[in-house]
Amino acid sequence: MAHIEKTQRLGLLVPSSNSVQEPEFVQMLPASVSLHVARLSLSSVDPDSTIKIVAELEKESRKLADAAVDIVVLAATAPSTRLGKGYDAQLIKRMEVATGKPATTAATAMLASFAAMGVRRVALAAPWSEETNKIVGAFIEAHGIQVVSQVAMGVVRNNDIGRLSPETAIEYGRQADRPEADAVFLACGNWQTASILEQLEQVVGKPVFTTNAVTIWAALKKLGGHACVPGFGQLLREMPSVLATLPDVKAA
Repeated sequence: MAHIEKTQRLGLLVPSSNSVQEPEFVQMLPASVSLHVARLSLSSVDPDSTIKIVAELEKESRKLADAAVDIVVLAATAPSTRLGKGYDAQLIKRMEVATGKPATTAATAMLASFAAMGVRRVALAAPWSEETNKIVGAFIEAHGIQVVSQVAMGVVRNNDIGRLSPETAIEYGRQADRPEADAVFLACGNWQTASILEQLEQVVGKPVFTTNAVTIWAALKKLGGHACVPGFGQLLREMPSVLATLPDVKAA
């Protein structure tokens, strides 16, 4: 087997019960980027747990820094949106101060991807509870993006979420979609979505974003040197530039 040189290192913070993110990141990352993982304690996706998970943020981030990673990523949507507008920036600062490395979160990446693709109205689908979904939806709307619909499966135990089939992402993505939505967002990094991204985009006829895809896109933009990651939806295929804010477009 030919040696593939790894020229960039991505440090990933995952919930301890997450079984999907590591294989999906390995599947989706360019061959030149290596993955290095640390874990934050979480067993259920509920409001209390998604706050407590970041108690270990600095400790586990420093472990990634020991591996000389080029970026630290908290790729968890519910924890990085939990306390509303500006909370993701607070988490980024904590990681960067602890490690001296650039950092980002799934929430930050989500918003940046919406701006890069000109998304102003989004349909939100997730496997977790309606309560958690409403928190994520409120975070999105606090940044000027209209959530035109929300659907949630109601699965709370993260191990159970990780066992859901990719077909559930197609089903709930289609349920959430509305004609007025610019895009569909499949939230939760422990939901198996990588294999169905392209298929669902064809079905709904618009971009489909996922927690893992937007986080990888944002991380690769920060790392630099990546023009296209085919096979995982329009965002990674086109690799649009990161914009500071959404374009000033009049609402339809």
